Amino acid sequence: MPKKEIEKKPKTKKVTKKTPVKDTSKKTKTTTAKKEPISKTVSLKKEDSKYFETIGRRKTSRARVRLFTQGKKEILVNNKPFDVYFPVISLQKTVESPFKEISSLGKYGVSIKVSGGGLSGQAGACRQGISRALVLLNSYFRKKLKKAGFLTRDPRMRERKKFGLKRARRAPQWSKR
Repeated sequence: MPKKEIEKKPKTKKVTKKTPVKDTSKKTKTTTAKKEPISKTVSLKKEDSKYFETIGRRKTSRARVRLFTQGKKEILVNNKPFDVYFPVISLQKTVESPFKEISSLGKYGVSIKVSGGGLSGQAGACRQGISRALVLLNSYFRKKLKKAGFLTRDPRMRERKKFGLKRARRAPQWSKR
């Protein structure tokens, strides 16, 4: 079989334009999504009733509070009267406490949607939400409510369970053998 001669083509260089290299060492600004405002004032068209909306938190509970300046002067929690929703008197006092602090019990209507946690956490969330709404209504209430500690978010949360333990810190019973 005759060997074919392979033709060697002359090598040509490709000419490319140099593009400027982006400098990655510079810090770039990252935009983060803005959080929803904690509180807002809304005016309804139906009855022209103005309300102040805020959010209160405690443990794992969240309470969305609407404070009405006109209309019925009652406190509703998840569309029930608050004394029905919170049957324990101490929890009822917790919910009413911001109004008692500023001496305005029965002057405003409140509608609360609460979720998560237990009754104690929900009552604390309602108290903080009502306090924030009262501050939106009148900034002069802030001093009394802050002094009473109603505007401060209670940071105490349930500690997580660790592996090898029964609960957060409870170890299994130790046996000698």
